[in-house]
Amino acid sequence: MLAPARVVFARFWPLARSNRRLLGAAALLLVAAAGCDTTAIWLFSGITDTVLKNGDLAAFWRPAAVWAGVALLSGVVGSVGQYLTALAGERFLLSLRDKVFAHLRTLSPDFFAKRQRGDLVARLTSDVESVEALVGSGVVQTFTSLVSVVFFAAAAVLLSWELALAAVAVIPGFVLLARWFARRVTKLAQVERARHGLLTGVIEEDLANMALVQVHGRPGRVGELGLGWMRSKLALARFGALYPAMVYVMETVSVLAVIGFGAWEIAQHRLTIGGLFAFAAFLGYLYPPIRALGQLSLTVAQATSGSARLLELLDAEPTVRDEPTAVDPGRAKGLVSFHDVGFRYPDTDEPVLDGFRLIVRPGELVAVTGESGAGKSTVARLLLRFYDTSEGTVRLDGVDVRTLPLAALRRDISLLSQETLMFHGTIADNIAYGRPDATRDEIVAAARAADAEDFVQSLPDGYDTLVGDRGYRLSGGQRQRIAIARALLADAPVLVLDEPTSSLDGPAARRVIEPLRRLAGGRSTILITHDPRLVALADRVVHLPDRLSFPVTH
Repeated sequence: MLAPARVVFARFWPLARSNRRLLGAAALLLVAAAGCDTTAIWLFSGITDTVLKNGDLAAFWRPAAVWAGVALLSGVVGSVGQYLTALAGERFLLSLRDKVFAHLRTLSPDFFAKRQRGDLVARLTSDVESVEALVGSGVVQTFTSLVSVVFFAAAAVLLSWELALAAVAVIPGFVLLARWFARRVTKLAQVERARHGLLTGVIEEDLANMALVQVHGRPGRVGELGLGWMRSKLALARFGALYPAMVYVMETVSVLAVIGFGAWEIAQHRLTIGGLFAFAAFLGYLYPPIRALGQLSLTVAQATSGSARLLELLDAEPTVRDEPTAVDPGRAKGLVSFHDVGFRYPDTDEPVLDGFRLIVRPGELVAVTGESGAGKSTVARLLLRFYDTSEGTVRLDGVDVRTLPLAALRRDISLLSQETLMFHGTIADNIAYGRPDATRDEIVAAARAADAEDFVQSLPDGYDTLVGDRGYRLSGGQRQRIAIARALLADAPVLVLDEPTSSLDGPAARRVIEPLRRLAGGRSTILITHDPRLVALADRVVHLPDRLSFPVTH
């Protein structure tokens, strides 16, 4: 469903308001530039009547010098105004993108499981830009266009109100034409935005699964969706090309009518040649802002399509959120407890956990085992508050995690998942992701404790080596040791290990056991695993769904 323009402004204008001084300064400068242009045309009229008509060269230099000065001033203030408009627009883009992304960070994993990541990327890029074209720089352009129309129309009326009436007679035609185009562009833009999101999503998926694409030879998805997007863009392009062409025809007819009427006015001695030239120049300056105001309808059409997709994200309700009374108690000691916890995932009827109980004390390592689907990873998700319990409570140091700020809770818990997550950056950047203020010595110490320093030092650029997309330049075991170093550097009192060796072969898995032991030392550790070698590290084992707890004999 499309969002009306007033809704777009109501929702997004507060973000532009922080740049109102920039927008105001830009508008004033662009208005000043329009004033300079008006002055220049008056000077041109005077030069035509006093210099060209009479052949008086001596009378040329003074108005010519003033004209050059006015032109220079117009160029300076106009360029500065355009720059300030662009600056305000870019700041708005940054604020809006940050706002949308910050909201996305509060949503549950289910939200992302149901959507293509590429489509979300499209909403954070091109859809954000379409809103900025209306709410950010569009505000300045609309205001300056209106003021320019007033300036040039007033000057034209002062020259000849009869010619001015003939000139403005075409304006209703502009308005009707723009509305006609806007209605059609709105529908086309809605389809184009949706197809762009689908294409971006498929491209992202295919790039992430290129080996599968290469093996099965399925290039058709990108081609088919790309063809659909191309057709939508071409339909928009046809309207985009047709609109200025029709406007140009209307302007030409109007100018010819004005020149013809002006010639008759000159014959009646009611208008000078310089006045007619000046009037024609005013028309040349008057019609572009009128055209821009007509184009505003098309901008609104595209912005409403993009804003509807952004509002869908912003209106998505997070399944977990901070309580208004949440207070950060400071660094936790690490006592983790589950009290009669029951949980079922959204859109499912069967509970994953029912009456689950578990206590993990500081310095203790508890292994959670069981068949697939028994709820092992759910234990980690409830502790991190990716979801809230359906029944019972999860507590940290005796405090219900639902009463803690999410940032504080997740600061005190490190997660090492079965899918080793890495960013396209250096090894040092990936180790320090949880602590961006860490020194190089601290990064090296963490890598050494994770048994990663030897292979890092053997790389061409050491800690400054780029790991590539998702760490493709490193082996599975190397990626996992980098993840262990990241967790060591974060130094959280609670540690969750979710199948940390499931994606590793035997030698690689054995290589990370000792670093995992060091990582768990002194922390409250929940180890979710099928690996008997890791189970042997545990102080106790809880088997799901039976919830049998027993000590491990070492």
